[in-house]
Formats: sequence, structure tokens, C-alpha cells
Amino acid sequence: MVYILLIIGFILLIKGADFFVEGSSNLAQYFKVPSVVIGLTLVAFGTSAPEAAISITAAINNSSDLSVSNIIGSNIFNLFVVLGLTSLFKKVKASSKVIKKDYRLSIFFSLILFAFIMINYIFKDLLLISRLNGLILILMLFFYLRYLIKNADQSPNNATPESSFHVLDLFFIIGGLLLIIFGGELTVNSAVSIARLLGLSERVIGLTIVAVGTSLPELCTSLVAAIKGKEDIAVGNVIGSNIFNILFVLGFSSLINPLLLNLDSLIDLALLIIGSFLVYLYFHDLQINRREGLSMLLLYIIYCIYILIR
Repeated sequence: MVYILLIIGFILLIKGADFFVEGSSNLAQYFKVPSVVIGLTLVAFGTSAPEAAISITAAINNSSDLSVSNIIGSNIFNLFVVLGLTSLFKKVKASSKVIKKDYRLSIFFSLILFAFIMINYIFKDLLLISRLNGLILILMLFFYLRYLIKNADQSPNNATPESSFHVLDLFFIIGGLLLIIFGGELTVNSAVSIARLLGLSERVIGLTIVAVGTSLPELCTSLVAAIKGKEDIAVGNVIGSNIFNILFVLGFSSLINPLLLNLDSLIDLALLIIGSFLVYLYFHDLQINRREGLSMLLLYIIYCIYILIR
């Protein structure tokens, strides 16, 4: 039965992503907002709902390790698997502006998080994301969104052509998002059940299956967007999700309860930063081709092997 539920979860994810991308694209056209801005905000935040739900719930239950490892694992998956797998179907293209500004900011926010943890370790002898750190991260998200909105207003020529927006499009956005969230939850729960049947530990489940499972909405949404020729949404979704995960999810989670980390989580964060710089190099020509995508997938497999044996 659990295998059937896993398949149903995948189907809901794929169909929900299809609806969500279509409705979001129409919304961008109607309000003359560049599709990439929609990808960086509405689509990214929507597909990050499962990560937010799991990490915030974990923080409430004082499960700091799960809260942090879920986000770091999800961000690594977004970079290497979502972009890598999408490039196998179609070249992942991005504008110079998105890579030089938004992607660089995503790396900067990861570095800020790492700096917070190290400062707390120096002064408190604890690997910690404090409530003050969480508040600063939330404020940084506010200023980032303000920058996006201001930037969009100043770039009307980059907006997509105006079109009509119908109630059906709103239904696609809300209904698609609900299907994505429900499908993601069903898929994660089924995958965890299968993993337990196979004898995998809770730690491995948290670092791999939960992180991967909560990133399935990003994967399905970016794949569908790229196939539909909306590469800006596909790339914006990944960058925006990673920014949202760090600034809002970890920020809000640490406001609820300060998040204690172990050394493994700190190493994973360092690997995320290194991986982010590597993907930045892949975008030197503003696109990721099939060969580069395959190498990204291989690197993720190596990372998973490292998690299993450490």
C-alpha cells in the first residue's frame, strides 16, 4: 500500500506543478511583472511550503537538528538535482541580472548564516542559530523582497506582455499549490515508511529522504516550467526557494527556539556554500547544459554516499 501512496504523491506533485506554473505565469503577464520575479517570490515561496512546515514544526518540538538539516539538505538538492535534472530535458538558461544579483545574494545569505554560527561558537562555545540571528534573517528577507519589488517597478520593459487574468488562473495557483503540498507530504511520509522498512536510521532519513522529499515541489515545478519554455521561472524558483529557506524558514524557526547544530550540520552548510560557488561557475555562460547537469547529479550522489558512511 505504501508504494501505491508514493506513486499517488508523485502524480499529485507533477499535476500540481503544472497548474501552479501555468497560473503563476498568467499572473505575471497580467500584472506586467517579469516572470523571474514571480519565480523568485510566489513560486519559490509556494514550493518551499513543505520545508517551512517540517522545519518550523521540528523547531516547536525542539528538534533543532532536523529543522536545520532539512533546510541545508533541501538547498543542496535544489542546486544540484533540480537544476541538474532539469538541464537534461532542456538547457537551463538565466539572465545575467539574476545570476549576478539574486544568485550572488543567495550565496551571501548562506555565508551570513555560517558567520552567525561561528560567531556564536566563539562567544558562547555553542554551534547555534540564536533568536537574534533569526530576527536579522527575517529582516534581511524583508529588505530582499523590497529590493525585488523596487527592481521590478524600474524594469517595465523586461516584463512579459499583458494578458487577461481569469478566476480559473487563481484556481490553478491555489489548487496547484495545495496539490504540491499534499503530494509532497504524501510522498515524504511514504518514502520514510519505505526507508524504515529497509532499516535506515532516523538521522539518514532526515538528512536525505525528508530533505529530498520536501524539495520535490521545486523539482516538479522547475521541470514543468523549463519544458514549457519558462526557464526564468525554473531558475528563479530554485534561487528564491534557497533564499526563502535560509532567511524565513531558519529565521522563523530560530525565533521559536534557538537552533543547536552538530558538527555534521556545520560541515553540510560549508558544503552547500562550496557547491553554490561551483554552480555559479557553471553559470559562467548563463546556462547549464546536459553535460554540466550530469556532473551536478554525480556530485549529489557522491554527497549522499558521504552522508551514509560518515
